[in-house]
Amino acid sequence: MSQMLALTIVLAILYIGDIVATRTKAWIPSVFVCAVLFLIGYWTFFPEDIVSIAGIGPVVATMLMYLLITNMGTLLSLKELKNQWKAIVISLAGIVGIIATLFTIGAMIFDLKTMIVAVPPLVGGVVAALVMSEGASAAGLEDLAVFAIVIYVIQGFAGYPITSIVLKREAKRLLKEHQQGTLHTISQVREEENSATEQTEQPKLFRKIPANYNTEYFKFFRLAFVGLLAYGTSTVLAPIVTVNALVLCLVFGVLASTFGFLEKQPLQKANGFGFAIMGLMLFIFDGLKQATPEMLLRIIVPLVVSIALAVVGMYIFSFIAGKILKVSPNLAFAVSLTALYGFPADYILTNEVVKSSTTDEKEREMLLSRMLPPMLVGGFISVTITSVILAGIFVNWL
Repeated sequence: MSQMLALTIVLAILYIGDIVATRTKAWIPSVFVCAVLFLIGYWTFFPEDIVSIAGIGPVVATMLMYLLITNMGTLLSLKELKNQWKAIVISLAGIVGIIATLFTIGAMIFDLKTMIVAVPPLVGGVVAALVMSEGASAAGLEDLAVFAIVIYVIQGFAGYPITSIVLKREAKRLLKEHQQGTLHTISQVREEENSATEQTEQPKLFRKIPANYNTEYFKFFRLAFVGLLAYGTSTVLAPIVTVNALVLCLVFGVLASTFGFLEKQPLQKANGFGFAIMGLMLFIFDGLKQATPEMLLRIIVPLVVSIALAVVGMYIFSFIAGKILKVSPNLAFAVSLTALYGFPADYILTNEVVKSSTTDEKEREMLLSRMLPPMLVGGFISVTITSVILAGIFVNWL
């Protein structure tokens, strides 16, 4: 298969996902549609490396992830990040819910080792799935080695539609309160804070530089430099404590925006955001090549039961945490569900719901300001941080 044919096919799938999401007003998320189409493709005529043939290999995907996550950090100010402590608590509560249901009900239905392998991938990241897969393989548990990868790949099929449903309910509630005048509009504050920056399109530290020198390459350079600082800091800290460089990208993105090194959403202003999201989503769907029909049939029962128990556990514990913290049940559940997919799906799902909920730009900004920050923070807490920590602990129990 030629590169351009592969690229055309995978881009067609992404577009079909967008069409379905638009036609159904995000009740069927684009990521869910794309995942189904990729799975069908891999089971029929796709070469296993169709995404790499199209030009999006692991090295490119890593680069895009550094740029995207740093860019996401610019959406959050230090004040907003501090305000997301409730999202952190709810995300952790959801993880406790996963562990509680799988180690009690799940262990009674199957066996403890199956549940030990299941928990870290269910909490999120591909790194956790790989650690548990390699650990199971080293312990001679070949089916569980496959199980760890497949549960990571398939769990989004549950997470995508459920998240879309609860976010739409939350958006409907917020719009009703907003229209009644009972909701404080964060977007108005943000507009006032950023008006000067938006007019000049220059961050504070570079306002004296002529605007025509703030080119797309300069924006890319500054994004990459912040990503480099995050990577370097992670490397320096490695002998003392393991901190994922991508987590630091989010933090450094917040700091760089706060102190005026980066403007808000520099990747969009450099006209690179769409391409970056495209590349990263293709790389994520590339993981579906591992899930063959034979593999799924062999582990389908523990797979379905584990994911179902995890969702139930997240709902119960996030509901309790939300009640205590006075966060709406829908938003609390959505934040905990980010464990099933993480970034960038949390960003895409939230944006799809917002766009389908209203055509008014100020209302969209209000919805994004209310829903996107907790979704992003929740995803990073579960997928990027906690899942890796749990994998490091649980792999020693096999």
